[in-house]
Amino acid sequence: MKRYTHLFFDLDHTLWDFEANSRATLAELHAELRLDDAGVEHVHEFIEAYEEVNAGLWRQYEAGRIEKAVLRVLRFRNTLLRFGVRNDRLSTTLGQAYIERCPQRTALFPGVLPLLEAVRRTHRVHIITNGFEEVQHRKITGSGLAPYIDVLLTSEQAGAAKPDPRIFELALRKAGATAAESLMVGDNADNDIAGARGVGMDQAHFVPDGAGDPAATHRFTHFDELRQLLA
Repeated sequence: MKRYTHLFFDLDHTLWDFEANSRATLAELHAELRLDDAGVEHVHEFIEAYEEVNAGLWRQYEAGRIEKAVLRVLRFRNTLLRFGVRNDRLSTTLGQAYIERCPQRTALFPGVLPLLEAVRRTHRVHIITNGFEEVQHRKITGSGLAPYIDVLLTSEQAGAAKPDPRIFELALRKAGATAAESLMVGDNADNDIAGARGVGMDQAHFVPDGAGDPAATHRFTHFDELRQLLA
C-alpha cells in the first residue's frame, strides 16, 4: 500500500458516531420534556422525523441556501409540525438542549481509538468536517479524540463545505501537506470521497454496510481494517 504521511478524517458518521449520540440525546429529551403529552407520542417516530428534517436542512445549509441560525431554528420547529404541534417555546427549548447535550456524548465507532493510537507516531492526523466550529471542538474534546488531532478544520471556519475543493485545499495548507502524501477517510461518497478525489487526494471510504464507492482508492467496513492497511 502507498505510504501516507497525513491522514484527514471526516468527523460525524466516521470517527464520532453521530447517529448513536444524536438518538440517545433525542430519546433523553423526549422523556424529559414529556413530548408524549405535547402530542409526540412515540420516541422512535420523533427521532425518525427529526433525522429526516435535519438532513434536509443540512443539505440546504451545505449548498449555501440557508444560514446556520435558520437551520437551528427550523429543525425542531419543523419536526414538531410533523406531529401537528405548533409550539415555538418547546422547539426553542429542544434546540438549545440538543446543541448543549449532544456534543458532550462520547460514542465513537469501534476501532477508532486503537487506530489513532497505532498511527500517532507515524502519521499526522487531521479532521475536515462540515460542522459548526464550537460544536465540533466540543465533540473531539469530550470523546478523547483531541490528543490525536493536529489540524481541525470546519466548514464554518473555511467558508466552504465539502465537497468544495476550497476546504480540502485550505486543510492541506494548514497541515503543511501535499495531496500526494495524504489520505482522506470518510463515510460520505460525495462530500468526502468525490471531494478528496477532486483535489488529487487518495480516499478510504468507510462503509459499515459493506457497499461503497467503487472508484474509491480503498474501502473498509471496520477501523481495524484501516489500521492493517496503514501498518
